Amino acid sequence: MASRNRALPILATLCFIISIASSFYRILAQTPVFACDIDSNPWVAAFPFCNTSLAVQDRVADLVRRLTLAQKIGNLVNNASGISTLGIPNYEWWSEALHGVSYVGPGTHFSDLVPGATSFPQVILTAASFNVTLFEAIGKVVSTEARAMHNVGLAGLTYWSPNVNIFRDPRWGRGQETPGEDPYLSGRYASGYVRGLQQTDDGNRDKLKVAACCKHYTAYDVDNWKGVDRYHFNAIVSQQDLDDTFQPPFKSCVIDGNVASVMCSYNQVNGKPTCADPDLLTGVIRGQWKLNGLVVIACVLDSLCGLCSDQSLWHCRYIVADCDSVEVLFNSQHYTKTPEEAAAVAILAGLDLDCGFFLGQYTQKAVDAGLVDEAAIDNAVSNNFATLMRLGFFDGDPRKQLYGKLGPSDVCTPENQELAREAARQGIVLLKNSASPLPLNPATIKTFAVIGPNANATKAMIGNYEGTPCKFVTPLQGLTTYVSTTYAPGCANVACSTAQLGDAKKMAALADATILVMGTDLSIEAESLDRVDLLLPGQQQLLISEVAHASKGPVILVIMSGGGVDIQFAKNDDKITSILWVGYPGEAGGAALADVIFGAYNPSGRLPMTWYPQSYVDKVPMTNMNMRPDPSTGYPGRTYRFYTGDTVYPFGYGLSYSSYFHSLDRAPQRVSLSLEMNHACVLSNECMSVSVDALKEDTCRDLRFDVHLRVRNSGTLSGSHTVFLFSSPPSVHRSPKMQLVGFEKVFVGAGDETPVKFKVDVCSDLSLVDEAGVRKIALGHHVLHIGDLKHSLTIGV
Repeated sequence: MASRNRALPILATLCFIISIASSFYRILAQTPVFACDIDSNPWVAAFPFCNTSLAVQDRVADLVRRLTLAQKIGNLVNNASGISTLGIPNYEWWSEALHGVSYVGPGTHFSDLVPGATSFPQVILTAASFNVTLFEAIGKVVSTEARAMHNVGLAGLTYWSPNVNIFRDPRWGRGQETPGEDPYLSGRYASGYVRGLQQTDDGNRDKLKVAACCKHYTAYDVDNWKGVDRYHFNAIVSQQDLDDTFQPPFKSCVIDGNVASVMCSYNQVNGKPTCADPDLLTGVIRGQWKLNGLVVIACVLDSLCGLCSDQSLWHCRYIVADCDSVEVLFNSQHYTKTPEEAAAVAILAGLDLDCGFFLGQYTQKAVDAGLVDEAAIDNAVSNNFATLMRLGFFDGDPRKQLYGKLGPSDVCTPENQELAREAARQGIVLLKNSASPLPLNPATIKTFAVIGPNANATKAMIGNYEGTPCKFVTPLQGLTTYVSTTYAPGCANVACSTAQLGDAKKMAALADATILVMGTDLSIEAESLDRVDLLLPGQQQLLISEVAHASKGPVILVIMSGGGVDIQFAKNDDKITSILWVGYPGEAGGAALADVIFGAYNPSGRLPMTWYPQSYVDKVPMTNMNMRPDPSTGYPGRTYRFYTGDTVYPFGYGLSYSSYFHSLDRAPQRVSLSLEMNHACVLSNECMSVSVDALKEDTCRDLRFDVHLRVRNSGTLSGSHTVFLFSSPPSVHRSPKMQLVGFEKVFVGAGDETPVKFKVDVCSDLSLVDEAGVRKIALGHHVLHIGDLKHSLTIGV
């Protein structure tokens, strides 16, 4: 009996544990994995916000009315709190999809079920394709893989991509994430990629496939340069530069792409943190650009979206702070005296969601102190919930929705991986091909020396904000599929503190051809890491020159990098016969490179950014935000639109294995503006420009015209060719020297000719921004540039 009595406490403890576990299981069984999962939890059918037949705004209004203030505040942060009494699980907003589904951010994970996703080239190389169809196609594949992963619990539905900041300075570590230095190209990339991510296959504009986010708004392009970091940097930007350089990609993203979200940046702009600036957030994004609207409807809740009226544009979209930005404006920038004031000023400026903890911790105290009222909280959470409604988050089990059949087999498909290879091929830029040694003929190249710290690169090929790729094909592996190769790294890493010349030179001396794969990686340029010079790291230049002069056959230099590099020495070296820039080419980069080198693909990429000489960094502090040159100080300006100095390679540069010729068929020589008789420019001959806003409502539509031309491929290889349309406006209002107003990617067979047509909108394409930030049409002589062609056009009244 004694032993049995001793066992009783143990049995009682076990029974208690089993009872608790059973209760916990029952609680879990009552809490749906998916919000509004009526099949599994019939009791949620009583909530109108779960009724999919109701309009989104009605569902949001019902949901918000049911929440306590604490529950609302719990949904102002990226790790949004679930509400068990309403059957709503937690939701993690932070996922990334810059160039493929990424493991950066807690909302996405890889596992044995889905070990990887298709990793496309880093954005800067994709932009070099100048192919809007490709931008959208990549977005569509990424969103399909994201949905497939969401269905098995490995990914969210909200992706904080793309990055559409202007690549203003070549030293910026995050320039690799952007579409380059041109506002027009960046805008076309933004809207194209966003459409690919967001548009549903059934064409329902009320729904989202996944929710994209254009970042980082605005004038953000200094991370960590010579002691100046993004958390403390105050970007001093003129209204003219803001409106004609930094803002257009975001405007295009919102208006043309209908993006679901915009992310404000860490930095200040003219003394105000962007996430606390009501002019930038509520005034521009929501007011001027109508972030809130797709469909005009009557307003149900006066506070909904913060803009409701009888004729408000609806479909709320949200504004999110870059991670810990609200904390930064208080702790690092000391913009407010208290954390409660920081929370209030951000919400009142128009912020809806905080990537971080700050709003979750201090908003209640801000309300208690009377710094912000609950109506403002309602505005914010309404925008957030409306986004989730459009994504189907409140429609129950996603496996029973439009994309419910997607699963692990839809990730890393052969078709998706082939698109990654094609994207890399289209972006690779041929910078030099003296005496045309490329493409190489595998029938005559029997031995091939592959040398360099990036020659067998894997992770370096995919850049930052990456995911786990389906597989890697390194340059060495790709080239080996064509010919037998020998390999020497030449340096221990890209820093190349010591060049290992012996084996490399011996290989080059014996090989029929030599390829040097050099450049940078994330140890040289990355988020929070800006470069201080434009030279190749360490002794890479020594390795290149020594190997080139020891080589027996042609020497191909390949630069793997995000930003431009001063390789003037290689450009001028006759022993280096060819140069290719491959960006960070993604998981299939090695295969794509080999395809270009051996002629399976005719290169067609063009540089989306200017490559400057090293002397540039001595003349231009990274912190000087001025785009336009200042002759009085010797400041040369920035980007091809304004820069007045020497370049290594200009924006838009890129060679082909073919020669293309342009012939202009038709374009107007004069465009006349129709103005009111009492307009100042009608009454005076001294008028330099006309404000676009001053024109009649239908005038801009009537001013549109077409430019017709033909492109002929005189070479023996078929290939794709990018046709650029540039405009040089009259020299008024400190106008750009030249600006891109259109581009088309066309395929032209060997010896064939194809027509190309540009549609030109005078009010948007041929206008410029004056010193006060007003968009105007310059009167006088404009020049259109298409390759070597120049066409004069006069705009008058």
